[in-house]
Amino acid sequence: MYGLKTQAYFDSAHFLADYYGKCENLHGHRWRVVVYLEQEQLQTAGTMRDMVLDFGVFKRTVRDLANSVDHTFLVEEGTLKPSTIAALESEGFSLTVFPFRTTAENLARWFFDQLVQQGLPVGQVDCYETPNNCAIYRPGV
Repeated sequence: MYGLKTQAYFDSAHFLADYYGKCENLHGHRWRVVVYLEQEQLQTAGTMRDMVLDFGVFKRTVRDLANSVDHTFLVEEGTLKPSTIAALESEGFSLTVFPFRTTAENLARWFFDQLVQQGLPVGQVDCYETPNNCAIYRPGV
């Protein structure tokens, strides 16, 4: 098995609805996303011969995805009133609305799914909410 690893960072705010602790309040993180590619065989032709994937392509793809949620307010769909969302947007705030609770676990899965859709052979994604705590997503076997 061959593999590559890269990471990206993004800053965003979120809150956890129906959570009974500090995280129910709006707060922010410096998120760190670590992506692992896994492939049985190396590519056999072209400029990526004997590679899993070109590091430049890999890094750019992961960083572009992280940049898409950088400096946004991550919101679980249905947890804020439509008037609240409209007010925030009218003030110029950037919101990213997800159909899931914005936990590190779900964000790791979202990164995984998005990168697989772009054709990357992703084996695992680690999503760090703090420097010492991360959630891991890898598909079940």
